Amino acid sequence: MTTGETTQRRQPARVADDPAERYEAITAASRRCACDAAAHLPGGDSRSTLCHPPYPLAFEEGRGCRVVDLDGNELLDFTGNHTSLIHGYGHPRILEAVADQLGKGTAFAGPTRAQVAFARQLCERIESLERVRFTSSGTEATLQSVRAARAYTGRQVIAKIEGGYNGSWDEVMVSTHPRAEQAGDRERPASVPASEGLAARAVSDVLVLPFNDEASTRRLLEEHGSSVAAVIVEPVLGSAGMIPADASYLRLLRELASRMGIVLIFDEVISFRVAHGGAEGHYGVRPDLTCLGKAIGGGFPLGVVGGRAEVMELFDPSGGQPRVPHPGSYNANPVSLVAGSASLELLTEEAVDRLNENGDALRRGLRAAFGEAGLAVQVTGLGSLFGIHFLRHPVRSYRDTLASDKGLRHRLFLGLVAEGVLIDPRGAGCLSTATGQAELDAFAGAVRRVAPSLAAGRRG
Repeated sequence: MTTGETTQRRQPARVADDPAERYEAITAASRRCACDAAAHLPGGDSRSTLCHPPYPLAFEEGRGCRVVDLDGNELLDFTGNHTSLIHGYGHPRILEAVADQLGKGTAFAGPTRAQVAFARQLCERIESLERVRFTSSGTEATLQSVRAARAYTGRQVIAKIEGGYNGSWDEVMVSTHPRAEQAGDRERPASVPASEGLAARAVSDVLVLPFNDEASTRRLLEEHGSSVAAVIVEPVLGSAGMIPADASYLRLLRELASRMGIVLIFDEVISFRVAHGGAEGHYGVRPDLTCLGKAIGGGFPLGVVGGRAEVMELFDPSGGQPRVPHPGSYNANPVSLVAGSASLELLTEEAVDRLNENGDALRRGLRAAFGEAGLAVQVTGLGSLFGIHFLRHPVRSYRDTLASDKGLRHRLFLGLVAEGVLIDPRGAGCLSTATGQAELDAFAGAVRRVAPSLAAGRRG
């Protein structure tokens, strides 16, 4: 299926006005799948973020910007597997590259030409990358970046952003989504564990910074800078709801990091797509290290850590035991590499410009659709990323989202599914290069049909 193509697949039927009832009426097979899965998987799945009431959708296939669930419902996909599939499902050039590599082998006990070619491609495209290493996920990339920063500086503490998600290892699983009563002072956020079972020092070794608050961030780093090895920041806070950094905030981090001998790390696992050279190109701020993932793998598991040669040489094993060992049987597996390389080749400057223009148009259309229903909604985002927040005040940080009506957001998600549109249950999403004007119009139209029931429910 291509953009705007007519399909014979069954479209979700419109049933009762209540979003939850409509959702359940058309997803019986997903309900059965969830029940079966719970017998063998804790909660019925292997990804915490996909769990939502009454049960998650289970999918059968995807083509372009459309997915089909187990009930045969076709939905316009505005998640791209949480921003991973920047060219949609089943792009022929990516599939061709993968099929060719599968015929040669999936993993080897030694380097491949695919690794060298993709490393060169990345270093030529992203200004700050002088050397790179490949991992199997964005989580592994951020872990290695912080380990390298600690080895390089001889310091222990890391500074991260309140509401920032940088993977699932211990130190970055701090203050990802703290509750208001946990979070502490807005200008001096508390370090709040996001999981049980973290190492004892994980929380105490993390300094939490308030996003887009320059005065407070300057004060905190000037107080603690001599013990800080790294500042890790997403240029666009992804799981907090696609909240872009102010350019001046990133410039401040760069200035402070340079002055205090701190390694500045950009977590571009989500934000890389906003410009041809990544968010660093959009903002004009060059980090010391960059972490990539999701879209960089073309739909296959892949992460990248790269940056200044003098920091990256800590991983160099050619002279014996490296200061920072980095083993991994599937590091730089050629299947992921050729998929990622093909994906990057397709993501030309023109393709990025079209994505960003469509993203601007979608955010305008969503604001108009919600406004017609009298709903106070903030639509955040940058480039082809968007977030929906049921709030009256502007959203510039995670702390700004705490008063958002999460119940209303969930009803929106369920209602959109019944209208044939899929977004992240957390109210966020993205576009792919397979998305066109017809799909943007369909999304806005679905919001117009769902929004009145949301407004009525809020008044009730």
